Amino acid sequence: MAPTSFFLVLFFLPFLGVLSHENTFKIQQTTRAMIIQACRKIENQTSCQTNIQSRLEGPTDQNPHSILRAAIEATLNEARLAINMVTKFNTLSIGSREQIAIEDCKELLDFSVSELAWSLGEMKKIRAGSKDLHYEGNLKAWLSAALSNQDTCLEGFEGTDRHLEGFIRGSLTQVTQLISNVLTLYTQLHSLPFKPSRNASSTHDVSMDFPRWITDGEKELLLSGPSGMHVDAIVALDGSGHYRSITQAISEAPNYSNRRHIIYVKRGVYRENIDMKKKKTNIMLVGDGIGATVVSGNRNFMQGWTTFRTATVARDMTFRNMAGPQYHQAVALRVDSDQSAFYRCSMEGYQDTLYIHSLRQFYRECSIHGTIDFIFGNGAAVLQNCKIFTRQPLPLQKVTITAQGRKDPHQSTGFSIQDSFIYATRPTYLGRPWKQYSRTVFLNTYMSAQVQPRGWLEWFGGFALNTLWYGEYRNYGPGASLSGRVRWPGYHMINDASLASFFSVDRFIDGMAWLPGTGVKFSAGLTN
Repeated sequence: MAPTSFFLVLFFLPFLGVLSHENTFKIQQTTRAMIIQACRKIENQTSCQTNIQSRLEGPTDQNPHSILRAAIEATLNEARLAINMVTKFNTLSIGSREQIAIEDCKELLDFSVSELAWSLGEMKKIRAGSKDLHYEGNLKAWLSAALSNQDTCLEGFEGTDRHLEGFIRGSLTQVTQLISNVLTLYTQLHSLPFKPSRNASSTHDVSMDFPRWITDGEKELLLSGPSGMHVDAIVALDGSGHYRSITQAISEAPNYSNRRHIIYVKRGVYRENIDMKKKKTNIMLVGDGIGATVVSGNRNFMQGWTTFRTATVARDMTFRNMAGPQYHQAVALRVDSDQSAFYRCSMEGYQDTLYIHSLRQFYRECSIHGTIDFIFGNGAAVLQNCKIFTRQPLPLQKVTITAQGRKDPHQSTGFSIQDSFIYATRPTYLGRPWKQYSRTVFLNTYMSAQVQPRGWLEWFGGFALNTLWYGEYRNYGPGASLSGRVRWPGYHMINDASLASFFSVDRFIDGMAWLPGTGVKFSAGLTN
């Protein structure tokens, strides 16, 4: 019998005062089926199953949540072992690109460890009877991110002879499969893909309804500009601040801060490659506006940097990569942080400008400039009231706006571009499928005439055309006509408002739970 067929039995059995032998047998069957599912496609099935079984606390712990918790614990342990293994390869790397790729892998696996640990903590809250309605969104987001990190690690070896990649791939395969199994189990138990919206169409202004946990000081910050807010550090090129570089200001900011640490960056062009480490929590960068406060770098793939490392790391700022189209992948901004928001920012580059790598992200009134796949990654992101500009690519290149990287149907990731404006000045396609389950929608968005009639572009051949999920809803402008669009099985002309609303801020990134605290104006649902 398939594992899913046992779930209803388990949910009702705890209400029976005494368990019969028949019910005990059913529980044992269910436990066995779920453990098999958690170890699906793992090379050493016996070891995997024994490992999970050993983490259950006796007969009273034989329920879906306990088995899922034990599976996460086992996966977390494997991810930690993988970090130790990858570290040993440092001495075997012979080129700078390999060394950077190995460092990427260590950092990415560390992300996976954190995301699994967060998931485990959330499972323990559920077990303790927490009534938090947002745990489902949290777990799905964190497990989705953890699943993708290993792929990003291996992609970093592009441009090498791949000999180290072969060794590392073997160790990562089990971690990836375990996470995939956990995500599948979790989805079968909890996922309600079209749950009702809590607040269908409200627009939140920073002057309205703050969460109870926002302090008076933070309200003052959210309601003011740089001149009126309390700041912890000032960066200025002319020496009038505390620091002359953003990197130094971030380096000296407190680690794992429980309060918001505000860094005001005065106008100027800061030629830095900023790397905001995981320990630098609750940091907010505030500039003097798009084009006034500019972070500028030129790291690119052709210089030996991996795509993951080309980023130049918010409100009222410009992130710019100066490497031209001839240098191929050159990220201006890479974002890995959960529940991150960017307001009135500009991301400027050519290929791979904005790397929405993982987790939940929101962009409001931002400008994004590029040529090929210039909004890409595998986060769950909503871009609202943004302006998208195309640039001149290299000869024979085709301009594609998005390349979303969802690799598993159970991941909660995808791009939702809403109430925005596409100003294409050359033949442009809305996106192409980077990974098997790529997911992107355009809602209520203006499209200029250079958006091509077929709308979307293949990655190669028929790859992912049956499994991707692309959609358009109530777009307008000369490039928005649906009459010539592709007829792929995975392409959808959305006519149902309730289906389109699944991709709203409230439902797709659980925005009502965290966006009010960022001070960024947003529409929770779809606009009319």
